[in-house]
Amino acid sequence: MQLVVARIGRAHGIKGEVTVEVRTDEPELRLGPGAVLTTEPASAGPLTIESGRVHSGRLLLRFEGVRDRSAAEALRNTLLIAEVDPEELPEDPEEFYDHQLIDIDVVTVDGTEVGRVSEVSHLPYQDLLIVKRPDGGEVMIPFVSEFVPEIDLEEQRAVIDPPPGLLDEAEAEIAGSRKDEAESGRKKDEADGGRKGDTAGGREDESS
Repeated sequence: MQLVVARIGRAHGIKGEVTVEVRTDEPELRLGPGAVLTTEPASAGPLTIESGRVHSGRLLLRFEGVRDRSAAEALRNTLLIAEVDPEELPEDPEEFYDHQLIDIDVVTVDGTEVGRVSEVSHLPYQDLLIVKRPDGGEVMIPFVSEFVPEIDLEEQRAVIDPPPGLLDEAEAEIAGSRKDEAESGRKKDEADGGRKGDTAGGREDESS
């Protein structure tokens, strides 16, 4: 099967390098030197990776035959596509290929339906599950074990444990109001010279 593994960004420098938006969990395998990738649009490829390096947290690639900035800039927004065996699985059981996650159901830990995964977004700092909701809206779930404690491929289901406000903005407003009230109360206590945390502080000392 075909899998989109990256999107070409802007040209970098004058020798044909390009930035890429990585869309695979295994860039060292899919985007390594010698890899031959088809493209979308097809007229831009196929492209063979000549070299790659990381610069300021971003992956830079150079393709065979692309030698100057103009040729590199002409590839901007081109999708890079790899051929992947649909039966192939990552070595780490906690890792997943994008195609394994697309279209699986998303529910909360209490069983509430959230929607279906429509896309996996690979950002420099973390991956996001883009979930299409039944009402047509979208929600972005950070793809970390704290918020996504379970992926069940057999049941085609992802279980999420979202923090307040991630799914419901009203919850975020309530949580924010409570935080503001607590902060206001703390400042008042400090102004009055009192410490409401004395008891808790005592417990902490006893346990240390």
